[in-house]
Amino acid sequence: MTTTATARETGATFVHPALFYRDDQEYLAGTVPFIREGLSASEPVAVAAPAPRLALITAELGRAAQDVRLVDMSLAGRNPGRIIPSVLRAFADAHTGVRVRIIGEPIWPGRTATEYPACVQHEALINEAFSGRDVIILCPYDARSLPDSVLADAHATHPVLISGGRQRASDAYDPEKVLARCNEPLRPPPGAATFPYDASTLPAVRDFALAEARERGTSAARLQDLALVVAELTTNSVVHAGGGGTLRLWAESDQIVCEVQDLGRLSDPLAGRRPARPDQIGGRGLLLVHLLSDLVRLHTGDRGTTIRSYLARV
Repeated sequence: MTTTATARETGATFVHPALFYRDDQEYLAGTVPFIREGLSASEPVAVAAPAPRLALITAELGRAAQDVRLVDMSLAGRNPGRIIPSVLRAFADAHTGVRVRIIGEPIWPGRTATEYPACVQHEALINEAFSGRDVIILCPYDARSLPDSVLADAHATHPVLISGGRQRASDAYDPEKVLARCNEPLRPPPGAATFPYDASTLPAVRDFALAEARERGTSAARLQDLALVVAELTTNSVVHAGGGGTLRLWAESDQIVCEVQDLGRLSDPLAGRRPARPDQIGGRGLLLVHLLSDLVRLHTGDRGTTIRSYLARV
């Protein structure tokens, strides 16, 4: 693995390579030396991957696995929007002053078409979130099972590519183009329950959302999460986006979907994806929405912003 050498050659401190693997042997050949190199240099190492991949790495590392932070990405990263604040930044920020190594696998076969835009958006945003940080984040991609379009997006979101044991710079690297494409309009289904709100109706819009979600079979625990999501999103609209907006709610498969649309525009692509500072007052609303939701989709532009939260009903 020559990731560290590439960082030194280019003078960069943050390195974000994509690793393309086609079987378990290639996966281990691309990840385990990366981990061992970090451990030998006394660098903190974390692996965030789906459970089957964690099991492979753990078995190969043997006793050395106890020195690695292991995270089941299918749980911690179910909502791609919380991976940066609660997985990647949480680990890197806990180890300042040294180079940090992380393996992060946010895209795997089985991710749905609804989830995927948020996944590739996450990969594009990593580059800005860690700019100037002494961190290496290696992102494995299952080149045998993932569609060609997903692999092409990996070329666009990662400046360094590793395949077959060889490393090269990506000639398709363009994360801004990917972010623009992922900022797609979100159109609610016909028949969604709708409630226009303003400052005077904030309690009413929350009660409306809870009643509609309850009718659609949402559990009590998830109703509590929904109440917080609705409160944060609608309050943000009132305070920061023209004084009000429209809430829509519907059921989709086994999830309840809550959407808030207002006239505001989000100019910060990392809004809600930074960990809150201990001394921070306010500004935690969208972060909380990401942490509570199973998926968050967002569209913002000159005509306003739409934020959509997906919550499992049970």
